[in-house]
Amino acid sequence: MEFDLENPLPPSNDKFPSLFHIESDHMPSNTYLHSLNSEGSHLSIRRGIVSSIFRFSPDFDPFLSYLAINYMDRFLSTHSMPVGKPWIFKLVAISCISLALKMRKTESSVSHLMKDEGFMFDLTTIGKMEMLILGALKWRMRSANPFCFVNYFIPFFKLIDKPLIGALKNRATEIILKAQHDIKLLEFKPSIISASALLYATKDLSPIQFASFRNAVCSCSYVDKEEFVQCYEMMQDVAMEGYDPVWAMASSSCTPANVLDLNYFSSSISGSGSQSNQIDDSEN
Repeated sequence: MEFDLENPLPPSNDKFPSLFHIESDHMPSNTYLHSLNSEGSHLSIRRGIVSSIFRFSPDFDPFLSYLAINYMDRFLSTHSMPVGKPWIFKLVAISCISLALKMRKTESSVSHLMKDEGFMFDLTTIGKMEMLILGALKWRMRSANPFCFVNYFIPFFKLIDKPLIGALKNRATEIILKAQHDIKLLEFKPSIISASALLYATKDLSPIQFASFRNAVCSCSYVDKEEFVQCYEMMQDVAMEGYDPVWAMASSSCTPANVLDLNYFSSSISGSGSQSNQIDDSEN
């Protein structure tokens, strides 16, 4: 069954309570944002991998790239990356895209993408990296994400106008996609990002309902009011500013990895004293 970001769980009567219960399990670790803010190299690595994800998947729907970046952030938040091997960033990007392709069940293959880019990773190497990523994610591939909470918050509007409902959802979707590129928003739960995006969409499209929707969300037992207000304040900057999804493109001189490269990569960092899990751990 194709993975739908709006409906990550099987149909059930307690769909939304279940999503609120598990959403924290589908976020990067608590130390990830601090690491990105305090270590310039960590932020540069994230930008490089995100750049590669967009470069390798320009023809796919934006939800595929969103899912791949979700996997990437959760992986990077618990695993150290070696310096001086920029091809590894491409390998992580390709592997995250490959996993997202499998979840979305598209007809395109990761091999086709790599051929278009003029180089080829060994499929065994990609498989090894996929297993490392899956271990870091604890095999939680059906990510609880902001899109799956939109339909929970929509009834808070008590709208009758279906075209307006559709417009609000579309605008919120656009904002959520943008929000993934701002690292400041990585600290917030998917449900908070979803509610904040809808609130900003309300400001744009139905300002008369802004106050009532904000108050309804603040009174929701699943929502932390302070986090919601803080997230919305940050969301305004994201929604108003444009962004270039392809930041610093990875160097074209990077050489493809092979199995020996990956084995060297794993062993070379296994002795590191970092508090985070190492890249050669396939299971948590």
